[in-house]
Amino acid sequence: MMRRIIKEHSKSLGHVPVIGINPRSNKKLKEELKAEGQRADLINFERPENRRYNERSNVERVNGRLKDEFGGRMVRVRGCAKVMTHLMFGILALTANQLLRFVT
Repeated sequence: MMRRIIKEHSKSLGHVPVIGINPRSNKKLKEELKAEGQRADLINFERPENRRYNERSNVERVNGRLKDEFGGRMVRVRGCAKVMTHLMFGILALTANQLLRFVT
């Protein structure tokens, strides 16, 4: 119910909602999703929703690392400019870390 409301609100704003489908105990929906995936694989078709979902996963991973490893969780400054500076230093450190991973 809540997921549908969020999805409708997102569409009303002109956005494309990125919400994964979880069929839970709905066997008919599970079978339908499986058959649709098999048909897409047969013709080598990647759905735009799947690509967006994968991009979202990457973004969530970066946000998690920023919070957990680079000081994004505990911001101890006040004011928009100072908070933005704090977070951008975290992004800079995260970028440097990723570049070092590529090199080594």
